[in-house]
Amino acid sequence: MANYDWEDHNRRTVLEGRAVLERTSASLARSNIVAIETEQIGTEIVSELGEQRESLLRSQRGLQNTNEGLSKSRAVLKAMQKNVLYNKLTLILIIILEVFILGGLVFIKFIK
Repeated sequence: MANYDWEDHNRRTVLEGRAVLERTSASLARSNIVAIETEQIGTEIVSELGEQRESLLRSQRGLQNTNEGLSKSRAVLKAMQKNVLYNKLTLILIIILEVFILGGLVFIKFIK
């Protein structure tokens, strides 16, 4: 009878150990599946981030080109503003000169 209890105890221990091994094996299989899925997601994210980086770099180059264009436009506008000011001053001087000439003609015609 003692031998029967010993064999029964060993059989239960082996069955329990086997059940633990099967659960561990199943858990490892699930962990492996999760790891593969995580790796795929990570690969997709890295790929998408690479595309976004390229897009940002293109946008940055476009902004730099736009900034250069704006700098040139600013310089042209300043030059035009200077020219407008010079033209106004020239026009004012011409008007003053014409007023003096007109005054001189009036003086010569009516006073003499």
